[in-house]
Amino acid sequence: MKLITSDNNELMEVSGLKADGSSLIVAGTIMGAMPVEAILTPAELRKVFKLINFKLVMFVIGMMFKK
Repeated sequence: MKLITSDNNELMEVSGLKADGSSLIVAGTIMGAMPVEAILTPAELRKVFKLINFKLVMFVIGMMFKK
């Protein structure tokens, strides 16, 4: 999975996810060159739910059916 910037440049390519204790490790490369492992803690994951609303959920579901 690739995350791109608003000017269509590659920001990060996610190559894997793995559980580590109570955290989630996101592995990938930033800007095509620098390998990185980002840690998503339970506290940070809970914060994402404050950003989600019904309209956003419907948009994400619709995205799955687009090319």
